[in-house]
Amino acid sequence: MQNQSEEPKVSEVSQSESQPSPTTGDTWSRVARRIRVPLGFIFALVYVWLARPTRTSLIAGALVLLPGLVMRGLASGHVQKDKQLTTSGPYAYTRNPLYLGSLMLAAGFAIAARSWWIVAVMILMFAVIYVPVIAGEERYLRQTFPEYDDYARHVPRMLPRLTPYGSQQSAYSSARYWKHREYEASIGCAVVLAVLIVKLIVKLVW
Repeated sequence: MQNQSEEPKVSEVSQSESQPSPTTGDTWSRVARRIRVPLGFIFALVYVWLARPTRTSLIAGALVLLPGLVMRGLASGHVQKDKQLTTSGPYAYTRNPLYLGSLMLAAGFAIAARSWWIVAVMILMFAVIYVPVIAGEERYLRQTFPEYDDYARHVPRMLPRLTPYGSQQSAYSSARYWKHREYEASIGCAVVLAVLIVKLIVKLVW
């Protein structure tokens, strides 16, 4: 839901990092929140091993993931965790701009890697881990913010609407960007791309 929480290392930052209420959040949603980070590290190792980058795939992948980084950065500069329901900036178009940004990152890295196995694992992880997490965060937001129901009726869960919802409550804050450590997503992407470049160079040399 991105009004709640995600991990920036290519994780998300959202309106709350609180766990869904025990009376409303289901067990798997809570488990998924706990295991997504370690699973992410494991997947990164598998990703590097399976990746078969070319110069063209790296360029194409980078062009796809860069807008994802921009979206995540803008969203992290607007979200105010637990304080209020954020509906400004990217949140005026989609309820989950951080997750949407992460999907764009995933698509970019899938293109760069040129491996259908990687695509399959990414789809599986999103379905098994992130869909339940989004559902749990949505339950939390419905409980915490009375205005969330109206917001959810007008703003799509993922794919952006064409016009902004409501009035812009707050402006972008670079302080929030740094507080949420969203820069770690950029660092993580740069590191993975660098590893792919090295892998490509080694392949060409040998």
